[in-house]
Amino acid sequence: MGYDSESESWAKAHAMAEAIMAQARAAKPTKKNWGNPAPLYGPRWSRHHPHPLSCQLMGWRGSDSSGYANNGAHFFCGGLLLFLGGLLEFFLAHTFAFVVYCAYGGFFLALGATLAPGFGAEVPYEGSTGVLGAAFYNSFAFFYLFVGLLSFVFFACSLRTNLCLVLLFLAYTIAFPLLAAADWVHAQGDMDLARRLTVGGGAACFVVSCCSWWAMVDGLMESVDFPIRLPMGDLSKIVPAGKATGDVEKAE
Repeated sequence: MGYDSESESWAKAHAMAEAIMAQARAAKPTKKNWGNPAPLYGPRWSRHHPHPLSCQLMGWRGSDSSGYANNGAHFFCGGLLLFLGGLLEFFLAHTFAFVVYCAYGGFFLALGATLAPGFGAEVPYEGSTGVLGAAFYNSFAFFYLFVGLLSFVFFACSLRTNLCLVLLFLAYTIAFPLLAAADWVHAQGDMDLARRLTVGGGAACFVVSCCSWWAMVDGLMESVDFPIRLPMGDLSKIVPAGKATGDVEKAE
């Protein structure tokens, strides 16, 4: 009897200890919390690089719209930083942000590679004078065009996020087709119209950059629990969800 009573006491004590440990695990999850990487680069595809590029596309201060002067920024601010940021968003299970950052990161890496002499992308199109032929502009314009199509898909998906991102992707959806049109018109020899289309694309990119800076400031304010926040224009309660229990993924 004494042995059975002692065993029963030990069983009750063990069960009680298990219950306490379960409550502790529920109250304090062991999952490691990650910092929010979005203010560093997000929407980083547009702050670190397209802001100066947009000024160059518009020809401010006599700047060159070709992009050669900022080719280092294409690789590191526009490409590498975005791609690394996209990988971080992947580990945070932010699918939308992961796809957006990696897609635009790939765009800037491809643009940088096209402009870098070491890749030799322009060599087959250079004439005897070293001037790029019409075939290059006619071909490269399709790259801009389909990045614009991708931006439209991002724009549609952003309708359930916030107004800042909606305006950002809408501006990109306008910018890339304008730049594609500028290349096609350039190939036809109408340099005046090509310049105007390039300026229009630069103006749209400038809108992208302004929205991006706004989102960055708000994200940094949130990270330090600043008493003032910038309105982002939450649309998650305005645009109906596909599922009644679905949560809108954050894409800052």
